Amino acid sequence: METTTSVSFADLDIEPRVMQALNDVGYETPSPIQAETIPPLMAGRDVVGLAQTGTGKTAAFAIPVLSKIAGGGKKPRALVLAPTRELALQVAEAFGKYAAHLPDIRVLPIYGGQSYGVQLSGLRRGAQIVVGTPGRVIDHLDKGTLDISELDFLVLDEADEMLTMGFAEDVERILRDTPDSKQVALFSATMPKAIGRLAQKYLKSPVEITVKAKTQTAQNTTQRYLQVSHQRKLDALTRVLEVESFDAMIIFVRTKSATEELAEKLRSRGFSAVAINGDIVQAQRERTIASLRSGSLDILVATDVAARGLDVERISHVVNYDIPHDTESYVHRIGRTGRAGRSGNALLFITPRERHLLRSIEKATRQPITEIGLPSVDDVNAQRVAKFGESITENLGSDNIAMFRRLIENYAQENDVAMADIAAALALETRDGGFLLSPDPPASERSKGPDRPERKQRDGGTNFATYRIAVGKKDRVTPGAIVGAIANEGGLTRGDFGHISIRNDYSLVELPDDLGRETLTLLRGTKISNVPINITRDEGGPRGRSAARNGGGRGGPRDFGGRRGAQPRVAGRGRS
Repeated sequence: METTTSVSFADLDIEPRVMQALNDVGYETPSPIQAETIPPLMAGRDVVGLAQTGTGKTAAFAIPVLSKIAGGGKKPRALVLAPTRELALQVAEAFGKYAAHLPDIRVLPIYGGQSYGVQLSGLRRGAQIVVGTPGRVIDHLDKGTLDISELDFLVLDEADEMLTMGFAEDVERILRDTPDSKQVALFSATMPKAIGRLAQKYLKSPVEITVKAKTQTAQNTTQRYLQVSHQRKLDALTRVLEVESFDAMIIFVRTKSATEELAEKLRSRGFSAVAINGDIVQAQRERTIASLRSGSLDILVATDVAARGLDVERISHVVNYDIPHDTESYVHRIGRTGRAGRSGNALLFITPRERHLLRSIEKATRQPITEIGLPSVDDVNAQRVAKFGESITENLGSDNIAMFRRLIENYAQENDVAMADIAAALALETRDGGFLLSPDPPASERSKGPDRPERKQRDGGTNFATYRIAVGKKDRVTPGAIVGAIANEGGLTRGDFGHISIRNDYSLVELPDDLGRETLTLLRGTKISNVPINITRDEGGPRGRSAARNGGGRGGPRDFGGRRGAQPRVAGRGRS
């Protein structure tokens, strides 16, 4: 069924203390998925909800679970499965917010990439609500450290994503191990046959709810795009920041490691930028957002998950440094600007091979996105000269100007130096000799790039390197298991995978060339089929037809990264 009815949270028979928490955060009117899902869940019915990320589905299941759950005791009463650790953390944070006035309720996230010690301590203390990724939940079940024998609620969040990432076997095992009396809520963006079979097998006469995604973007947001090669993105972004007048800006990238790397590069170029991602603790997140609101911070570099629910009036610009692979993500990203009648600006960076994604966004939103050119050297230099003049004008009004004037006049008299020369020398103290940009080299010279390393590129302009992992055919590993494990541990997406070649004793996987040291450290401890993958850089990775022959099978190795955002077709057992 589909909702058009307008109701308030007060109409939904929500537990008073949960209702108090909703009032605290300013919630008044439920979203369509919340209005339709909360009543049947409160009534004890199983639910299948078709809704995209960003429609408010977390509150749709968290509110009724918290309203009905029994506090106290050490065994979990509710288990939420999420495909990625970022989503697991986001869901756990939401539960904590809605349970602010429920002192007997403890929420524990368990996911790959975090030490077992922290999770074991939390489980020993007791947690009524556990939010976890399938692989890590299975690990705890195998170790006997997680007891789900008294579970009242099971939620499958983004179920289609879990199956796509190779967690079908894990999800089914968890469903089998839970009590028959439990209540189940399954949420999915799509309804493939595998999800339908899962619902038919494990849910009891579920209520089916469909909420159409909102794909319309704000009319008062100006949308533009800039086509640029992957290698020149940072230079292009720097030029945009220099010539564009903005109050505050969010720059979206795909991975957590990319937020840190880009923020650091921007700071080294003189911009006030800070990264925000799923690994940022809540206190630091709040400080960062407060700095953005106050004006002491101008640029936030963020992932989709980290920017959820962010509403800062100063945000005049949203930059999609990495183009999202689905329209909903684009809509939600640029929805951070142009709010409450304010004008906003959205800029999208695309590489030549990403034009199909641009067309998909324009088609879904039914709005054209205007192409702009790369700001020229003359544009940048004109801005630098203008800002230099503005800084002089501003400093002329300083209370200390008289003292420095006397010092300079004395220096000029003692050394017989012109005042203009002294001013130029002082300017050099704060601005090096590279104050003005040099003219761009001809395109032919840029393409030669004597210092540019040899790197492979796939659709979407991402530079890939080949990595070797210590699992292969002998371990009965599947492409889906590889994607699921590495994506969850490393905070990657399917679009970050290139060719996968499974050999007998090992496998070769193409991943982004610029994986950070922290990401590689996390991945080294990852297990697939209970075997550590021991990931290392491989300089002799799969090449052309030879790689296809080594991959075995018809048509060579399974490839669901050569096309950006392609879906894995084999459901294996992943680890998160």
